[in-house]
Amino acid sequence: MQSFTDPTGLTDPNSPSEPSIDECGDAGRRPPAGDSLPMVAGAAAAIAGIGAVLALADIGSPLRAPLTLFFLIVAPACAVGAALRGLDPLSRSVVAAGGAVAVDLLIAQTMLALHVWTVRGGVAAVAAVSLLLFLLAHARRHRGRTERSRTS
Repeated sequence: MQSFTDPTGLTDPNSPSEPSIDECGDAGRRPPAGDSLPMVAGAAAAIAGIGAVLALADIGSPLRAPLTLFFLIVAPACAVGAALRGLDPLSRSVVAAGGAVAVDLLIAQTMLALHVWTVRGGVAAVAAVSLLLFLLAHARRHRGRTERSRTS
């Protein structure tokens, strides 16, 4: 049987939920898995931001290429993922990764067709489109909340 505290359903509901504490005070206790998610998201945002800054400022660094590539995947993936709130987490991450690749390819193809391709311009365009997608998803969610509160 699944519960909100144990989504896997692997623990026995009759067993004690708190592990025993030995003389060290907190041995055997682990924080819930969901507690580290905001920290990981913040670290990913910082890494992506550093990649964007390195590319936009044209700073020569050995970390420029991998961090910029990380930004080019993560920024549109987060924007697409924000719009897909109704899906389960695995489906949302797969669709968001595919959407990120599609956004990157569409921006690159458009810039190449218009003969305006530069690396800095591509990173700026991906940032702008990702920000626009994220703001549209946020506005749609916020508008839905205000309409529901007016009707009730």
